[in-house]
Amino acid sequence: MVTTHDKGCFLVDGINLIPDGPEADGALNSIGAGTSRDEAKKNTIAYGILKAHNTSGNMDKLCVKFDKLTSHDITYVGIIQTARASGLERFPIPYVLTNCHNSLCAVGGTINEDDHMFGLTAAQKYGGVYVPPHQAVIHQFAREMMAIGGGMILGSDSHTRYGALGTMAIGEGGPELVKQLLGQTYDVDMPGVVAIYLEGEPKKGVGPQDVALAIIGKVFADGYVKNKVMEFVGPGVKNLSADFRIGVDVMTTETTCLSSIWQTDEEIKEFYEIHGRSEDYKELKPGKVAYYDGLVKVDLSSINPMIAMPFHPSNVYEIAEVNRNAADILADVEKRAKVSFGDKVEFSLKDKLRNGKFYVDQGIIAGCAGGGFENICAAADILKGHFIGNDRFTLSVYPASTPIFMEVVKNGAAAAILESGAILKTAFCGPCFGAGDTPANNAFSIRHSTRNFPNREGSKVQNGQVASVALMDARSIAATAANQGVLTPATEFDGEFNKYKYHFDSEIYKNRVFDSHGKADPSVELQLGPNIKDWPKMIALTDNLLLKVVSEIHDPVTTTDELIPSGETSSYRSNPLGLAEFTLSRKDPAYVGLAKEVYAQELKRREDAPIEEISEETAAAIKVICAQFPDVSGKNTGIGSTIFAVKPGDGSAREQAASCQKVLGGWANIANEYATKRYRSNLINWGMLPFIIDDGELPFKNKDYLFLPGIREAVKNKAEIIKAYAVSGDGLKEFELKLGNLTDDERQIILDGCLINYNRVK
Repeated sequence: MVTTHDKGCFLVDGINLIPDGPEADGALNSIGAGTSRDEAKKNTIAYGILKAHNTSGNMDKLCVKFDKLTSHDITYVGIIQTARASGLERFPIPYVLTNCHNSLCAVGGTINEDDHMFGLTAAQKYGGVYVPPHQAVIHQFAREMMAIGGGMILGSDSHTRYGALGTMAIGEGGPELVKQLLGQTYDVDMPGVVAIYLEGEPKKGVGPQDVALAIIGKVFADGYVKNKVMEFVGPGVKNLSADFRIGVDVMTTETTCLSSIWQTDEEIKEFYEIHGRSEDYKELKPGKVAYYDGLVKVDLSSINPMIAMPFHPSNVYEIAEVNRNAADILADVEKRAKVSFGDKVEFSLKDKLRNGKFYVDQGIIAGCAGGGFENICAAADILKGHFIGNDRFTLSVYPASTPIFMEVVKNGAAAAILESGAILKTAFCGPCFGAGDTPANNAFSIRHSTRNFPNREGSKVQNGQVASVALMDARSIAATAANQGVLTPATEFDGEFNKYKYHFDSEIYKNRVFDSHGKADPSVELQLGPNIKDWPKMIALTDNLLLKVVSEIHDPVTTTDELIPSGETSSYRSNPLGLAEFTLSRKDPAYVGLAKEVYAQELKRREDAPIEEISEETAAAIKVICAQFPDVSGKNTGIGSTIFAVKPGDGSAREQAASCQKVLGGWANIANEYATKRYRSNLINWGMLPFIIDDGELPFKNKDYLFLPGIREAVKNKAEIIKAYAVSGDGLKEFELKLGNLTDDERQIILDGCLINYNRVK
């Protein structure tokens, strides 16, 4: 089905694979395609696009300038506030501000709509594009209106992926967009490029989410494509529609890859023509001989309807296997829940099995992954003539944009969906991150969306509530709905799928979307609601650091949703201190209180309070430290907090996962590894030290103090090993930390205290 190879490979003429090894050169020469690996690496699609956007002159150390930027209403206020503090006068490249996450106006406050008005006035003032709520989800608008063959787009949402359309897109935290707005670059080592070689053709009833989940299930656990570019090639590509490719492509984020790109053809050319942008199409394909750092072979014809069981997109099974072994698989999910929730909630899925059948409670088809035209039409074909029942099962369908919504109304798909008892709703990302359609306690939801992390569906463990989300394709969700909640793969659908022609109506956006066409109007005043606050003052890195460990997390992976919850908390995203109150609230509710206690000590230090007056605990720690480091004082030693997590940062690009720690006095993270580049970059851009510690027993525990002498000089001088000390009544216990690779600019950002300070100094 999906296989990986432990070595690189050559791809000849876009079809023939030659695995790297002793016989590779001979095989290449025998077909007249002999070339060196270094030269062949330059023949990937990814290399060509990166070279065209690199400004460093060194393809090993990239300094990338993007063509366009995109953000949504959880992230754009903070980005623009940061850029304003650094001297922003106008958007130098097209920047689209969409409103698809906090589309709903909160009861009891004006928070969301105030932020939307900030976005509109910012687009007017600085020369951007503003997409009002319910018009389109961020990524669908980008596909329809922004993607360009051979181009690059940077977005402040982790699912910024437009590779199927020939655009290399990357999702990062807000500070990376700030850099682009200020004329700076995205700095990264040349990533490895992995061939995703498609062959065969999907069987009837198999959709893009099935293919995506099969790939994720194979490559996530071992990090096969982590921080690399996934390049989709091979003879199977031509057997997939544009919508199908898009549906696979958007889910590549869940593999932890850096970006994705596909070979393009007449199918993609037609997509651009349908959207009135034929001039933006570009044919992309590998050179005659291209070398890839890895190979994932995908036999499309062998993939069956898949399901990612709670609580991760990589927890993948065939739906048929779940139905055969439901009791055992549900018991495994309950064990996983124990790891995430402990004894905080009662969690059981045994009631989902009734008379040998697996019943689910809710279906959702939504967002950038599920809300595409073909997904909805296929679901309608399956639902036609059926009804979802009047018991607990519900189904909601969210077209990804208003043009898609209009077209399914015109072609009758909407009628089939509504007649079944399902509900058709406007473009909204809420179900994907817990701001809409939150299930009942202990309910089981199947969703064609992007993630199924713990609590991401909106439940609150701290209140004793928990629900489960499994990821599936729209087709199998519809088949399950037609079977009134009994888990059913779409391959059991015995009807026919119709061929629907898509007609894009651009007038919808012309009549409602504000587009400055790149013209800034400095006379416009930003509309600032009472919840929109400036970033608090942050100071430069001190000579030494005294850190208190305020959270210790030993889960195999810690998601950004656990670091800063999504859902209703995101209404405070424009208020740094307000949002920070929710930091780690679902994972470690004690964190905020402990971090605040430490930060209060730091604030006293900044006011030149004598060490002995800061707190008894701090004074005792400093006394132990001074026995070995007599020059330590409140003048040269900052006091802050840190967390330890085994592998933090899987999931969202939201910078708040780091900035919320920073505004509460956080100065570092300590980890065995970081799940994604984007989370590590968020830490750096907020002036936090991304420490690495070797696997094994920790030399410290939660609530211990750690002392880092000479940390400023160590960062400045690019020290490979950072000496640290665990402080106890018995003295100091030395251990080692590492910072990993940092660019010169990243080091300076940490030294200055954050990206805002760095730009002010510049």
